[in-house]
Amino acid sequence: MPRFLHNYITNNNIMNQTKYIFVTGGVTSSLGKGIIAASLAKLLQARGYRTTIQKFDPYINVDPGTLNPYEHGECYVTDDGAETDLDLGHYERFLNVPTSQANNVTTGRIYLSVIEKERRGEFLGKTVQVVPHITNEIKDRMQLLGKSGDYDIVITEIGGTVGDIESLPYIESVRQLVWELGEHNGIVIHLTLVPYLAAAGELKTKPTQHSVKTLMESGIKADILVCRTEHEISEELRNKLALFCNVKREAVIQSIDASTIYEVPNLMLEEGLDVVALKKLDLPKKAAPDLKNWNTFLRRLKNPKHTVNIGLIGKYVEMQDCYKSILEAFIHSGAANETKVNVISIHSEYIDASNVNEKLAGLDGILVAPGFGERGIEGKIETVRYARENKVPFFGICLGMQMAIIEYSRNVLGLADANSTEMNDKTTHPVVNLMEDQKTITDKGGTMRLGAWKCDLKPDSLAYKIYGTTTISERHRHRYEYNSEYVDQLQKAGLIASGTNPDTGLVEIVELKDHPFFIGVQYHPEYKSTVANPHPIFVNFVAAAVKAKKK
Repeated sequence: MPRFLHNYITNNNIMNQTKYIFVTGGVTSSLGKGIIAASLAKLLQARGYRTTIQKFDPYINVDPGTLNPYEHGECYVTDDGAETDLDLGHYERFLNVPTSQANNVTTGRIYLSVIEKERRGEFLGKTVQVVPHITNEIKDRMQLLGKSGDYDIVITEIGGTVGDIESLPYIESVRQLVWELGEHNGIVIHLTLVPYLAAAGELKTKPTQHSVKTLMESGIKADILVCRTEHEISEELRNKLALFCNVKREAVIQSIDASTIYEVPNLMLEEGLDVVALKKLDLPKKAAPDLKNWNTFLRRLKNPKHTVNIGLIGKYVEMQDCYKSILEAFIHSGAANETKVNVISIHSEYIDASNVNEKLAGLDGILVAPGFGERGIEGKIETVRYARENKVPFFGICLGMQMAIIEYSRNVLGLADANSTEMNDKTTHPVVNLMEDQKTITDKGGTMRLGAWKCDLKPDSLAYKIYGTTTISERHRHRYEYNSEYVDQLQKAGLIASGTNPDTGLVEIVELKDHPFFIGVQYHPEYKSTVANPHPIFVNFVAAAVKAKKK
C-alpha cells in the first residue's frame, strides 16, 4: 500500500474514532464535577468538536424521580421523558444541546438490566458477578453515545468520590475501558480539593495526594488534575502536585471559586484545560474557541441596568438545588433583560391570610414553584390571591398553575371547597384531578406524565405573544391536571385557557387578561432555558417585573 494511502486511512480512522474523557472526583463531594465537565465540553464544542456529556450515578434508585428533593436536589427531565440527575441541566444550559435517557445511568438501572438478562437466561450456566457482568454492562452504556456516530468526544462524569464502596464498579469499568480503547482514546480527569487552612495560613496538597493514590490503587492514573481552591495555587505547589501525583505540570489545572458558574469556561480556557485534553487525546486544537455570544451573556449578567425582587414561593426553599433550573432560568432571563434578579425564597408553609401582605410586600414579581403533596398548599393559594388582587406579575409552574386554578375557583367563582384530588380526594369540586391514564398506575417510579408534549396556543393570548408561534413543545413531570369539566365555567369567569394539548385536549396554560402579567403553565419551562436561548416566559416575566417596579 502506498504510504500516502496508509496515512490517509490511519488519519481518517483517528478522526472517526470517538474519544472518551472520564471525570472522577476525590476528597469530598459537591466540588463541581458537573460544572467542570460542562465547561470543558463548552470549550471543545466552541473549537468545533461534537461533544456530549453523560453522568453515571452510584445509587441504587433506577432514576432520581423517586428521590426526595432535600436529598438529591431537583429531578431534571429530558425531552424523551428521562428523570435524571440535575447535572444534566448544567450540560444542556452550557451546550444548548438536548440530552436523553442515554445521558444518565444509575447503578440501579445497571443492576436491573443485568438481573433481567439473567432471568431471561442470557447467562445460563454462568455465575453472574460484578466483574465481568456488571462492569461489561457499565462499559456498554458508557460507549452507547459514542457508538451512535453523532459525537467526536464523549465526556463521562462519575458520581460520588473515589474510594466510595458504591463507586468501585464504575472506577473498575473506567480502568478497563481506558485500557481497551488504547492510547490517546480515553483519558481521566480527576477533580480534587486543595483546602486552605486558616490556622496555618496555607493551602494543603495532602488530601489531593491521598485521593490520587486511592485512584492509582484502583489501577487508574489521572491524566489531568483539576484542583478546586479558594486561593491561587502557586507555581511551587503546582510543581509539587505534578511530582507527587504523577501528572505533567501543564496538566495541573486550578479551578478557583468564581462569582458565577458561567465564568468557569473562561477560567478553564485561561488554564488551558481544553488544550491539554486535546493534546492527550491526540486531536488538533483547531480554531480558538468562539465564546463571543457566551461572553456577551456574561457581560450583560455582570453589568445590569435594573434590579428586581422576585419571590420564589415553594416548599423546598431551604435547599437551593431543589429549584436549580428555575434559579438558572432567572440568571439567563435576567441577563437578557440586563436585570439583576434577586430571588427571595419564601416558604409557603408559613404564609396565611393574616401575614401574606407582610410576607410578600416589596416584591416585583411572584413565582409559585412546582412540588408534590399537601404541605404548604394553602400558603401557595393565598400567594396567588395576593398576586392577582394586587396586580403583581405572577408566574405559576406545574403545581403553581394548579394553585392558580384552585384560588380562582374559590375566590372568584365561589366554589369554597375547590381543590385538587391530590390534597383532598373528597372535595366536591375537584378542579384539579388525577389524569385518567394515571388512575390505574400502582408503581411510582418513572410513571408520571414525562417528557416533551405539544401545546397549541390561542392566537390572541399572552402565551402566543410570548412564544410568537401557535404550537410549542415543553417538558412535563406531573400526575394531576386541570379538570376539563371546569374549564368552560372558569373561562366564563375570566380564567383564560390559552394553551391546550392537541392530543389529549388537556389545558396546559391559564392566564388573566386584566392583569400586568399573570400566567400559569402545567409544564416545566425552566428545563429548556439555556444561556444561548433563555426561556421566553422567564424573559417576559422578568420584563414585566422591571415594568412593575418602575411604576
